Amino acid sequence: MIAIIDYGVGNLRSVQKAFERAGARDAVITHDIEVIRQAEKLVLPGVGAIRSAVDRLTDMNLIDVIKNEALSGKPFFGICVGFQLLFEKSFEFGETLGLGLIPGTVQRFPETVKIPQIGWNALKFHSHPMWNGLKDGADVYFCHSFYATPADPGVIAAETEYGITYCAAVSKDNIFGVQFHPEKSQTVGLTILNNFINSPSTCWQQDS
Repeated sequence: MIAIIDYGVGNLRSVQKAFERAGARDAVITHDIEVIRQAEKLVLPGVGAIRSAVDRLTDMNLIDVIKNEALSGKPFFGICVGFQLLFEKSFEFGETLGLGLIPGTVQRFPETVKIPQIGWNALKFHSHPMWNGLKDGADVYFCHSFYATPADPGVIAAETEYGITYCAAVSKDNIFGVQFHPEKSQTVGLTILNNFINSPSTCWQQDS
């Protein structure tokens, strides 16, 4: 079972439908702690501001559950704000602490570029099983004003450019995340979701 964590932020049904189109018959939307614990794989989606996401997760007593399950070794997939939540700190609306699963920060694009970044951008891949079946330069859909800077560049799984070159995807053991929206990225997005669905429920190790 794949648990799509529901904390009241974003159109979760669109994520679930994308997983279903990619071949998942057992992707459920849930905030039930026991269901999250029993799931073989976890997805943390999200849109909007990271502070609102953290507040909702805190109110629903999900912070420690998510951190514990992510650290347990089961495949974990963060999307958009769910990707940003993986890091230690965001500077959106002051400072907001993230889940701290991956060292690094989330910061605003420089003043030299228009925000939010909305639209399609090409990815430069680093070797990872989530990219199986895709070619370098594949286009995916972004919508965001902040970007992540991992403390360890070795965890970057893909990069893209928008005024600057920045991290578009990250991988650390079993934890994977993307700044873009695979559920809105047509065939490329469905390929990524299919790779997640069909990956073994063991820790991923990114190639160096």
